[in-house]
Order: sequence, then structure tokens, then C-alpha cells
Amino acid sequence: MKNSLLLLFVVFNLVSCKKINQEIEPELVKKQTFIDTVENSDKDANGCLTSAGYVWSQLNKECVKIYQSAIILYPHANQTNEDETLNAYVVFSKEGGNEAEIFFPNTEKSNLFIRKTEGQPWKYQDWQLIPWKGFILKKGEEIKFTGDGEFGPKVTGSDKIEN
Repeated sequence: MKNSLLLLFVVFNLVSCKKINQEIEPELVKKQTFIDTVENSDKDANGCLTSAGYVWSQLNKECVKIYQSAIILYPHANQTNEDETLNAYVVFSKEGGNEAEIFFPNTEKSNLFIRKTEGQPWKYQDWQLIPWKGFILKKGEEIKFTGDGEFGPKVTGSDKIEN
């Protein structure tokens, strides 16, 4: 009798566990599918999380957050601009060298600028990045962007509480 009860108990537990797993497993698959979809939905072709401000640096071959890790160049006509989408951003190679990558506003792909020797401007087509009092970015003879050469955003205004 003991053996029969023990056998009945073991069979009951096995059947119960199988039923619970069958009910839970489809729900887990649905949740994992949703998580995978959300994680991949705002990544670009290189796997950069665009919703967090990351873009692909073709120069450094990695995702970078240009708003924090690049030199910001403000539109020459509006140096107090606070709209980050109107700025150009400069990323230099981690190893130094004679290459600079420029992210222009309202474009998806960056451009690689090359200079022949140190002290000379970096060039791409009719654009020039000139190291002078920070940086000047010119198209032809017209100055389009300028920046102080510092990484990250420039603080404008005051943090004092006005009465």
C-alpha cells in the first residue's frame, strides 16, 4: 500500500509539473520575443542605440555618444545656439593622427576629413576644418561652424535663481 501511494504521489507530481510548464512556457516566449523586439527596434545597422544618442563612428569603429564625447561646432551665425540638432560634431581618432570625422546636422552619415601634416587643416571635398582658437569649419571661403575645441556641450546662461 505504501508503494502504491508513493507511486501515485510521484506520478501526480510529474503530471502537475508538466502542466504548469506548458502553461508558463508560451507566456515566457511571448515576453522574450517582446523584449528582443524592443531592444533591437531603435538600433541602427551597426547596433548603436540611437534612442540613447549613440551613432556609429566610422573612424573609431564603435558607437559614440556625440553630444558628450565630441567637439561641438556651433553654427557660425548663432554661437549661443542651444538646439543640439543644428550643431556639427568632430570626433578624432583615438590614436591621434591626421583624420577627423565630422557629423553634420540633419545627415545620417558622417564624413572623414584628412590632413596631410600636423598644423594643416583637415579637408573633405570643399570643406576645411581649421584648428584656430578652437576649430573653424569652412565650406569654400565661408565659415559655417566654429567651436572652442572643448568636448561636450557649452554651458550658457546662469544657474543663479532669478528673483
